[in-house]
Amino acid sequence: MTETSAHARIEVGQPVPDLTLPDDQGGQIALRDLRGTRVVLYFYPKDDTPGCTTQACAIRDSWSEFEAIDDLVIYGVSKDDAGKHQKFRAKYDLPFHLLVDADHELADAFGFWVEKMNYGKKYFGMERSTVIVAADGTVQAIARKIQPAKHLDWLRGELGIA
Repeated sequence: MTETSAHARIEVGQPVPDLTLPDDQGGQIALRDLRGTRVVLYFYPKDDTPGCTTQACAIRDSWSEFEAIDDLVIYGVSKDDAGKHQKFRAKYDLPFHLLVDADHELADAFGFWVEKMNYGKKYFGMERSTVIVAADGTVQAIARKIQPAKHLDWLRGELGIA
């Protein structure tokens, strides 16, 4: 038995699952309530690690470009708890919220909870990937296994930011 779920993963054109996740401020974010807005869900392995910090700070440093898009909201998603998310946001002054996917249910739906290997040890963890959800609640674009240094350029291209 593996840690990954048995259902097929969500692909471009399919609806985002109707899940509710806690955010870093203790609130609950229901994905269904975000309809009418484009949503970036960027999945990352762990708060305050080098690649994840590079990725988050690149979005922060270009925030004015994203803020200029009226119907856009951005969420970072990892397995870390709300307390870790709060510290990460505060330390790097991140202007967007972070969602807690503690049971990796959302990551599983997209196939982002994967087996990894580090120093010869196998374990399951979050694959660095990003989903853009169209205003109608369907997946507009997916970037799997994206490198932190290339993430911002990919987002800009998909969102039509020059």
